[in-house]
Amino acid sequence: MITIDWKRILLNDLPSLFLIEVVFRSLIMFTILLLALKIAGKRGVRQLSVFETVIIIALGSAAGDPMLYEDVGILPAVVVIVIIILFYKTITWLTSKSKKFEKFIEGKTECIIDDGEFSLDSFKKESLAQDEFFLELRMKSIEHLGQIKNAYVETSGEISAFYYPDDEVKFGLPILPQLYDKKSAIITKNGLYACAFCGKVSNLTPTKANCSNCNHTEWVEAINTIRKA
Repeated sequence: MITIDWKRILLNDLPSLFLIEVVFRSLIMFTILLLALKIAGKRGVRQLSVFETVIIIALGSAAGDPMLYEDVGILPAVVVIVIIILFYKTITWLTSKSKKFEKFIEGKTECIIDDGEFSLDSFKKESLAQDEFFLELRMKSIEHLGQIKNAYVETSGEISAFYYPDDEVKFGLPILPQLYDKKSAIITKNGLYACAFCGKVSNLTPTKANCSNCNHTEWVEAINTIRKA
């Protein structure tokens, strides 16, 4: 075997004219895939749920192979795409008829922050890490949890937040790294501190303290700056 055989590398021992067939196959499969997504509807090309992501991956796999491989026929791929779209339509119809089935397929929206503190039960259910969640909030120009009345993890995985009016902003857990990284189990002066884990704000004196909400021991000095739009 030749170490670098450019004909084998570039064409896999296929005739050069097969490139014309690849162009033809690609145009056909791209058109079919485009029509399939049109039939699936706009929802299928917005923020995707887990189910929709699986559908898109399946469609991509069904469309990709016939574009490149001479031993994969176009008609079997078309049948696969038709079956996937029919399956997608059937599932979306069932989700519109049954709330339980919809919850099973799509999941449900979880309230992850309630009145400026983490909702511990919801946070434990989500795979979202605290650092990742703080990143999402910072991208919305949020500096601390006291600015947030409620925050939700939507079924698409996106974070939606609802804010307190400026005159109702509370003291809360800072999520800016330069402030949050100062968390400590030792309280050095009297003041309002937020639990570094759940965000509960407490008035503490110099001591070591356990959070009454989650029993964690690390605290960050709470702040109450208003949100900058």
